[in-house]
Amino acid sequence: MTERDSQRSALYAAERLVHNVFERASAGSGALTIAGTSMTLPPEARFGSVDSVRTYVDRVLAMTTVAAQFPRAQVPVTVRTRRGQRQAHYEYNPAGGAGVIAVPVADDRWAMRELVVLHELAHHLSPGSATDKHGPLFAGTLIDLVGLVLGPEAALVYRITFGDSGIGVA
Repeated sequence: MTERDSQRSALYAAERLVHNVFERASAGSGALTIAGTSMTLPPEARFGSVDSVRTYVDRVLAMTTVAAQFPRAQVPVTVRTRRGQRQAHYEYNPAGGAGVIAVPVADDRWAMRELVVLHELAHHLSPGSATDKHGPLFAGTLIDLVGLVLGPEAALVYRITFGDSGIGVA
C-alpha cells in the first residue's frame, strides 16, 4: 500500500502563489514587499527546449553549494519530454540510481520554467523522496535548493508562503 501524499494539494496551491509573486515581480522592477520585508526577486528562467532544461539541471547539480548540501547531487538526472501531459514530474529510481525529470513541451509550456524544474529537482535531492513525496523533507529541500540557486530572497518568499499556507517544513 502506498502512503498518502497528504501535503501535495496544499503545497501545489502554495507554489501557485509563489509563481504569481514571481510573475508580478517580473512584470515590474522585481521589487516587492512581503511580510514587511522589501526585496528584489531575481528573474526566473524560462526554457525553450528539453535540451535547455537538461543543461540547466546539469549546471545546478554541478554547483559546489548544491553538491555540498545534497549528497544526491552526485547522482545524475535524465531529462526527457513528457507527452500528453501538462505537468512536469519526477521519476524516482528505487535502486538509488539516476532519476528522471519529465517535462511537457506542448501547449503553453507552463512547466518550462525555472521554479517548476527546481521543484522536480528537489524530488531528486530530497533525502526522503521515495516516501516523503511532498512532505516536510521535500518542502525543506525545495526551499534550500531555491535559496542556493536563486538566492535568499526567493527562498524567503517560499518560506513565508509555505508557512502561511500551513505547509510542514523540515
